[in-house]
Amino acid sequence: MSAEANMAASAESRGLFTDGVRAALHTWPVLQIALDNGFGGLYGQQKADWLVDVVQQYFHDNADLEQDEVEDFISTLMDQEFHTVVDDGSLPQVCVQLMQMFCQWQQGAQQQLSHSIQLLTQNKPPRAKFAAPPTQSDSDSDGETQVMEFESTSANTKNHHPHEDEDGWTLVGKRK
Repeated sequence: MSAEANMAASAESRGLFTDGVRAALHTWPVLQIALDNGFGGLYGQQKADWLVDVVQQYFHDNADLEQDEVEDFISTLMDQEFHTVVDDGSLPQVCVQLMQMFCQWQQGAQQQLSHSIQLLTQNKPPRAKFAAPPTQSDSDSDGETQVMEFESTSANTKNHHPHEDEDGWTLVGKRK
């Protein structure tokens, strides 16, 4: 095989692994819930696509990754980019899937890798939407808004007045 053909085959198989990462992450309910509820902000879908690229690059840049390293990496990204702490027990499962697909890619088992991707996308769980109830999340059981008070050493900052923003958060600002 010529060097050019070998490079094309390598790029194609690397693309297959990227497809596997995409299948694993995009079928992961935690990421879907974060996207559906806007936890990634205005550019949540772009962040999800970026996450696929970063994770596949992480595998290619680091030899002999351990499962806990992959878990820590993805957990940190989910927290930083989607403000989501994964504590439902699904992160280890996703990491095992990713590690198995990377192993298949490293061994050149493209048919196996394609089959793994197909299984993930066929068995994709239905997308669940969880939305916050329409009531204020900052209120207690009596419906009163809770205001946090801050102590300050400066006399100029002691005059604070609370107000709610459009998201229902209570903001404490300095009087003018």
